[in-house]
Amino acid sequence: MLIRTMKKVTKIVGTAGTKLRDRTRSVKLRLLDIARTARAKGPLNREKLKQGYRRLLNSTSRVVGQAKRFSHEIAAGVKRAKGILKRLALQGLRQELETMMSLVRQVMRQTRERIFRGNTRVEDKLLSVFEPSTEIIRKGKAGKPNEFGKMVKLQEAENQIVIDYEVYDRRPSDSDLLIPAIEIHQAKFGRTPRLVAADAGFYSARNEAAAKASGVNASASPIAPSIASRASASRRSVGSATARNGGPDARGASAWPNGGTGSIAAATKAALE
Repeated sequence: MLIRTMKKVTKIVGTAGTKLRDRTRSVKLRLLDIARTARAKGPLNREKLKQGYRRLLNSTSRVVGQAKRFSHEIAAGVKRAKGILKRLALQGLRQELETMMSLVRQVMRQTRERIFRGNTRVEDKLLSVFEPSTEIIRKGKAGKPNEFGKMVKLQEAENQIVIDYEVYDRRPSDSDLLIPAIEIHQAKFGRTPRLVAADAGFYSARNEAAAKASGVNASASPIAPSIASRASASRRSVGSATARNGGPDARGASAWPNGGTGSIAAATKAALE
């Protein structure tokens, strides 16, 4: 990304100031070396892996240093453009360089911590330089333990009509979303739903009591396994459904008839990058 931006700068300003050195091939070769070492058969050669990362960090550091010089030369007027539109474009590219340099430096710090110090719990970990707000979403499933993106809440009424959605900056606890979802339904339709269907994460004894107190007659939130082992064996999950992956399907659950009265379904999903 830094090299691509510097190429755009060079196209506008010509040969003035620092000459661009394209290290794209060098960086790609370092990445291939790391990939081959990591995928080699037999025990992982950690020393060779560290050596590959040292070379990659060295090449990346040189790219960042060159981008820093480009930015300074644009600010000082060494690299300049003729015409208002080109000058505006040049200032925009300088801002891109500054933003990306900060992100790349953070990735370099994380890499040093993980590879050379064994620290995988870096505060405010950056997962994508293109989408810095991306989070790790732990699903707790063997086939797909982690996903990356942002958490999205989808809320449906009967016949799978979406009545509300929200994208969260920070992943909330599912159990904190159920009662607000009922309140949203009540605000939009003027009454509480008779049936509520939601993913297992939405369930809690407090939520079930609060839902019944607000006028909800039946709840179809599956109980989480750790809670289910302590729950009564006679408990029934009203109108629940199962998706192909074995998890609760909020869409299927919301489609169950309930005598013409309102129903809602809430589910949280990962918006993948």
